[in-house]
Amino acid sequence: MITKNIMIVGVGGQGTLLTSRIIGKAALAEGCDVKISEVHGMAQRGGSVVTFVRFGEKVNEPVVEEGMADVIIAFERLEALRYSHFLKKDGILVVNDCRIDPMTVVIGAKSYPENIIEGLKEKHSIYTIDGQAKALELGNSKVLNSVVLGFAAKFIGFDKSVWLDTVSTTVPAKTIETNQKAFICGYEAEH
Repeated sequence: MITKNIMIVGVGGQGTLLTSRIIGKAALAEGCDVKISEVHGMAQRGGSVVTFVRFGEKVNEPVVEEGMADVIIAFERLEALRYSHFLKKDGILVVNDCRIDPMTVVIGAKSYPENIIEGLKEKHSIYTIDGQAKALELGNSKVLNSVVLGFAAKFIGFDKSVWLDTVSTTVPAKTIETNQKAFICGYEAEH
């Protein structure tokens, strides 16, 4: 079994940490050795959050080196751009197509880059989803991460049933059904 390197990037409050735990638990359920590294950053203040999940037969280190990520899941466009150099040449970049202005943009010190998705498409295999819109269609913006994870799950591997079981054992009990619906919504979304 080849080691798979997954990187999850986003902004504090988007569910980046929970997403990494679900991926790690799914890999454990499939008998993989798993290492997770969480870099919280300024999660409390809407800052950048990065997590790594590595799984395979034997994994020694939790951190994914630059140019080694098989899949990057980005919960926000600028975060996708910021960390795209971690992607392998044949890696997959899954982007939740939304914009959250960092503090430097909010205070006017910098401007938000234009055409991020188009620029990334020139260098990488990229798949986008409007996870926020899909979460709102389900009636709960808090399941954005489950929608995006469902969309990305097809690139990571494992049967859909493994994912749904893992979601049910990882999210709070009162949110299981909503998160499973959100995962399925993302999983069934077209690439």
